Amino acid sequence: MDGMKPETTAEENQDEREENKGCFECCIKCLGGVPYASLVATILCFSGVALFCGCGHVALTGTVTMVENHFSRITSDHAALTDVVQILQYIIYGIACFFFLYGIILLAEGFYTTSAVKEMHSEFKTTVCGRCISAMFVFLTHVLGLGWLGIFGFSAVPVFLFYNMWTTCGALKSPIANLTSVDNICVDVRQYGIIPWNATPGKACGSTLSDICNTSEFYLSYHLYIVACAGAGATVIALVHYLMILAANWAYLKGLCQQTHAYQDIKTRDDQELQDVQSRSKEGLNSSYS
Repeated sequence: MDGMKPETTAEENQDEREENKGCFECCIKCLGGVPYASLVATILCFSGVALFCGCGHVALTGTVTMVENHFSRITSDHAALTDVVQILQYIIYGIACFFFLYGIILLAEGFYTTSAVKEMHSEFKTTVCGRCISAMFVFLTHVLGLGWLGIFGFSAVPVFLFYNMWTTCGALKSPIANLTSVDNICVDVRQYGIIPWNATPGKACGSTLSDICNTSEFYLSYHLYIVACAGAGATVIALVHYLMILAANWAYLKGLCQQTHAYQDIKTRDDQELQDVQSRSKEGLNSSYS
């Protein structure tokens, strides 16, 4: 009995090594099927959309608060601005929800095409529907990329406006301001079309402007607009990345389909020739017996 223990232990160790090797190979196979390019694009897209939507929403709220407190104290003067900001915030909610789902769908499509390419000659078969869906994603991502390019340009507008105001605030603290009257340094938001020309006071000068520059609404909104613009730019880059991936995957699927058809044609001809040879052999044997 004692002599059987070492042999049993060696067999158990061998079984454990084979099991560990099988798990390792399974993990390597799973990691090999991950579409890393689509995964990077998805993370970049989610990050960009989150920055744009989150920072843009808070920045718009801070802008309305700053206008209400310092540039337009009559509610009817900034009612249109409030309505536009609410509409933009609802649009932001829709953009966040849509791109959360769209990013997941594109990632799933990346898994599908990666499996199709890696299993080119296995039992996995691409279909016409799959290729049409890939082509549809290429077109849709192209359209969304152009749309986000417009959003990126639009998000740069408040950055430009706040930058002008930030520069004016810096002029109040510069030595040049001590040589001239501080009250002559003003910011008039009515010239930007944010509020009507009859809004009161409509502009801020001197010490009033200095107080506005030191408020948290101005400082936070300005930097949040910058981050939101950067998020829109990151989303554009992510969609361009998606577009390159989808176009490459579609080309791979198209080539795979052509190779599959050629392989099936060759196999069909070989089978037909084999059947012809067999039938001629049978006919020869029958004639020899007769």
